[in-house]
Amino acid sequence: MARVGTDKDMSFYIGREASKLWKRFCAEITTEINLLAENWKYILGGLICQYIHGLAARGVHYFHRPGPILQDVGFYLLPELGQDRAYISETVFTTIFLSFVLWTFHPFIFKTKKIYTVLIWCRVLAFLVGCQFLRIITFYSTQLPGPNYHCREGSKLATLPAPDNILEVLLIVPRGVLYGCGDLIFSSHMIFSLVFVRTYQKYGTRRFIKQCAWLAVIAQSLLILASRKHYTVDVVVAWYTVNLVVFFIDKTLPELPDRTSALLLPVTKDSKSKEENHKLLNGNSGDPAEWRPRNGKIVEDGKAVHVEAVINGA
Repeated sequence: MARVGTDKDMSFYIGREASKLWKRFCAEITTEINLLAENWKYILGGLICQYIHGLAARGVHYFHRPGPILQDVGFYLLPELGQDRAYISETVFTTIFLSFVLWTFHPFIFKTKKIYTVLIWCRVLAFLVGCQFLRIITFYSTQLPGPNYHCREGSKLATLPAPDNILEVLLIVPRGVLYGCGDLIFSSHMIFSLVFVRTYQKYGTRRFIKQCAWLAVIAQSLLILASRKHYTVDVVVAWYTVNLVVFFIDKTLPELPDRTSALLLPVTKDSKSKEENHKLLNGNSGDPAEWRPRNGKIVEDGKAVHVEAVINGA
């Protein structure tokens, strides 16, 4: 009998927690949809710029000419991984990339949260666009012979044949991304990794994860050289350029609202529902009456603040 009672209690507890999680997820969906409706142009613009960057990287491949690998201090100091183990570098990068993406969506699941997913991606895309704009200028200014295995003399992939039609140029396929040549200074992998880690450094809450993230970026820098995907100059330039670009762009953007003290929810007639939604979204019992969105605004102590102004310039 005791065992039956315990099983029933456990089932009831699981069902109750699942119901809370679902309600929290739905409340978060409503909030993020409202933010997306306000800021879709920033997200769309950032994604279009990602495509333009990919298009530029493919375009420079047509101009790439293989040649002797340049003298490089990193190549002297780090032993070559070899073509069979070159995947190690991509594995580290993929881990950093996916981990960051999952973290940006954690507000949909976890009770304790600090960021809004839409707003954090508006900021991240602004950083990426700034860095990639400079990257396009540099690798079109001077084309270096690629050190990667498929970019060396004798490889059929080192130079792309002239395109037969415009669609061949505009269509970016995964194979073209993985086997590109000529887009060297500076490293695109380092752009993404440094932007992601710097963003988590500022808005993340786990000190141990921050330390691991920086160690992962350092390891990735060395693995990029060991796998001969870039010259040392590509990695070094990325380290100071990305950090400077993020620093200055971050200074020009308004600070993101802190979810521990702010509420961004649609107006509901039932004040009790608002309080429940506030607890679901922010995990605290603060007074939601101090924060009510009205026509795309957040009201803080009687002062109206436009939501769009939060990411103005992103």
